[in-house]
Amino acid sequence: MNSVLIRNGRDRLRLRGQRPAGAAALTARAATGLLSGALAAGLALAPAQPAGAATRGRGTVGGPELAGTGVVVNYPAARARPLPNVKASAYVLADAGTGQVLAAKDPHGWYLPASTLKVLTAITLMPVLNPNATAVTTRRAADVEPSKVGLIAGHAYRISDLFKAMLLISANDAATSVAQATGSLAKGVAMMNAEAHHLQADDTVARLPNGLNGPGQHVSAYDEALFARQALTIPQFMRDELLRTARFPLKPHRKPITLYNQNTMLGTYRGDLGGKIGWTTASKTTYIGWARRNGHTLVVTILHCKPLDELTYAARLLNWGFAEDGNVTPVGVLVRPLRGGHPPKAPQAARPKTRPLPPPAKLGLPGVPMLAGLGTLMLASLTGLTVLVITRRGRRAGNPPGR
Repeated sequence: MNSVLIRNGRDRLRLRGQRPAGAAALTARAATGLLSGALAAGLALAPAQPAGAATRGRGTVGGPELAGTGVVVNYPAARARPLPNVKASAYVLADAGTGQVLAAKDPHGWYLPASTLKVLTAITLMPVLNPNATAVTTRRAADVEPSKVGLIAGHAYRISDLFKAMLLISANDAATSVAQATGSLAKGVAMMNAEAHHLQADDTVARLPNGLNGPGQHVSAYDEALFARQALTIPQFMRDELLRTARFPLKPHRKPITLYNQNTMLGTYRGDLGGKIGWTTASKTTYIGWARRNGHTLVVTILHCKPLDELTYAARLLNWGFAEDGNVTPVGVLVRPLRGGHPPKAPQAARPKTRPLPPPAKLGLPGVPMLAGLGTLMLASLTGLTVLVITRRGRRAGNPPGR
């Protein structure tokens, strides 16, 4: 068996603050943080916890082979069908039934999700909102930038219709409205982040339910595969994804408008179960898709891809996956949700989660006794630096140097 791991960090979209600076800057920042904490807490410091793919004291979520930033695939010893060349910054191809990750590229890299974040919105809120209830459109929802279905402020729309508009035509106003149906937009987003935590999607921070770029918002291809796998457990979601068209009552006493599913693979790819496309200028094209053949259900996620190529790449990856599933050794697994079930409602103190950036390579944090010694050493160094600065200032004032 041959393991192919191609590292290419240049493809990664570097989100602001995603990666720390050079070694000197890292050391200076670490020293400053340690000293400040030592002075403020009497040196009673605990090691900081890493974020994203290595939280809660574990290694990389899904397995160590998923820690790389390049393409990773384990070919069999003979008759290996090569993985198709996919010009996207990140992707994951996995068997939803077994949870085996068949191939991936930069699976835990942080990228902008665009409208694929609506999958997280749907799998979070579909189980907790009454589909037959209605939500009154707020001015904020009505004024959201396109794409949108055209909700009218002050008008009430059925929750199930809003979900259809959100999934079929990627209506940003509908996504905002269903999040507000929880009681407030902030509460809806908090529930999304709680669900991401429940799914162990530790690379995800949601800020806006429609996926439009928000400060600090990001996902990974691996996390989106977790969203995709969870979606398969929600019948309402999968029924909506299979719809070619849907009727939407936009205005009272008027003929409903027709919504046409943007996922054209429903009519062109055998076994397609649905798909969600996203796009912004910064995120480029993103995609989450599902397909089933011969009793196997695969999920594919693609991030930061050239527009209009996402469906072609998705079909190529799925074709390879259906041909090689069971032949290649998996490179990782899709982890199961945490125990405790789906969070029924946002807790009172729930807030959109933030996390620190991952620690720099080979820069470990010492234990409390060493931190105390380090703090003392830095205090002594700063004392010496202060004396040196005072001495130099004295010299500039005209005092002759000591002889």
